[in-house]
Amino acid sequence: MDRDSYHKMLAAVQSFHDKHQFNKNGGEELTYRVSLMAEELGEISACVTKGKSKEALAEECADLLILLMGTGIAANFDLNQAFWEKMEKLDQRKSRMVNGRIRVSEFRGVEGEE
Repeated sequence: MDRDSYHKMLAAVQSFHDKHQFNKNGGEELTYRVSLMAEELGEISACVTKGKSKEALAEECADLLILLMGTGIAANFDLNQAFWEKMEKLDQRKSRMVNGRIRVSEFRGVEGEE
């Protein structure tokens, strides 16, 4: 199996949702999914702040990616398309330093910005 394909990854996540009947058992309810994503983000944070292994960090990031892809399934939007549309917008933005760290954002309402 080609593991370097978004569509194969999405099919695997869809299969997981189907196997556990997420759409019939509350697994695709968006508030619940947001809570799960926040939990995973906390686990990613713990990996970084507690000096856990690169493998542990990779596993937690994979959990979050799976949840994000599943949220696209649950909310019926194309995450792949949304990704590329967002990248096009990001590529047009200027970066700036904020508190010693680079930011690429829409700086609306910030002094010196339109």
